[in-house]
Amino acid sequence: MTPLRHFTVPVATLFFLCLFLSVATCNQISTDSSIYDILNLYGLPMGLFPKGVSNFSFDKSGNFQVYLDQACNAKFENELHYEMNVSGVLSYGQIGGLSGMTAQDLFLWFPVIEIRVDIPSSGLIYFDVGVVSKKFSLSLFETPRDCLAVPGSDLQYGRNTWRTVSKVSR
Repeated sequence: MTPLRHFTVPVATLFFLCLFLSVATCNQISTDSSIYDILNLYGLPMGLFPKGVSNFSFDKSGNFQVYLDQACNAKFENELHYEMNVSGVLSYGQIGGLSGMTAQDLFLWFPVIEIRVDIPSSGLIYFDVGVVSKKFSLSLFETPRDCLAVPGSDLQYGRNTWRTVSKVSR
């Protein structure tokens, strides 16, 4: 029984630490904060969204929506596509329930459904695309990238390819 008591104390401490960080983060967000400031407060790199995002919504439960002037692509190690509206739920070190962002791997486009930062000192970030989780260097996302407009028809072809591949692999 003694080992169990020693185990529950750190778990409870970790729970309260996470709760404190969440409350402290919400209290630091003001009406003039940018989406980049909010990402930073949540332990995420500013470069997850492209340059120039000025219109977004965010609530205390972590739900956010980013509005872009046009759909666009940004080049990192792989290419990321941003729809005009990107949404998800922020919690410390991760974005869950993500929609409006896809990542290219080889010649296929995959929807990014979650992004999470590993222990910050490890310098790693993970993009969950449902089929696999891709690991990248956190330094790739330190600053927002330029995002170039893309015609919708090219990406639509890529999405149809992904749907076909996913149906075959089931």
